[in-house]
Amino acid sequence: MIVLALQLFWTFFQIGLFGFGGGYAMISMIHGSIVSDYHWMTPGQFTDIVAISQMTPGPIGINSATYVGYTTMVNAGYGPVMGVVGSFLATFAVVLPSFILMLLISKFLMKHRQNATVDSMFGLLRPTVVGLLMAAALCLMTRENFSSPEENPWQFWLSVVIFLFAFTSAKVYKMNPILIICLCALTGIIVF
Repeated sequence: MIVLALQLFWTFFQIGLFGFGGGYAMISMIHGSIVSDYHWMTPGQFTDIVAISQMTPGPIGINSATYVGYTTMVNAGYGPVMGVVGSFLATFAVVLPSFILMLLISKFLMKHRQNATVDSMFGLLRPTVVGLLMAAALCLMTRENFSSPEENPWQFWLSVVIFLFAFTSAKVYKMNPILIICLCALTGIIVF
């Protein structure tokens, strides 16, 4: 149990340290560590956690860490109390690097913000953030979420239509995200 708790803490500390771009950029990193590397949860469980994290108030990276910490400990065979401990460890670990870095660099950044080197560093981070966001989107485009044309063509094409509706509604028509979520959930409940 202690080994799993330390692995959970170290994993989310690294994610918090290198998760430039906020919570959405962290999703691909969390997926890579939790699902691909350690196999602490299935891709379907991870997708559920991302969906719940988006619907609950607060930053998605912190919400995801909380849910992953709980689910990881429970999936390992420990009870709900250890799940709460896992939630606390993962959440604390993902926040700790940002807290430490902000304390250390806030004074430096304010003093040297107009420096060309500092400005170019921030310029290099912008494409990195876009890449991490694209990786997060691709992590969620899986068979568990969309099915496949061979397995279930009806579910696959309906999932594609719902995705296109949500994307177009948000990007083109600037529809309220809460309304988009409710409409897509209602469609999923009725159809699936």
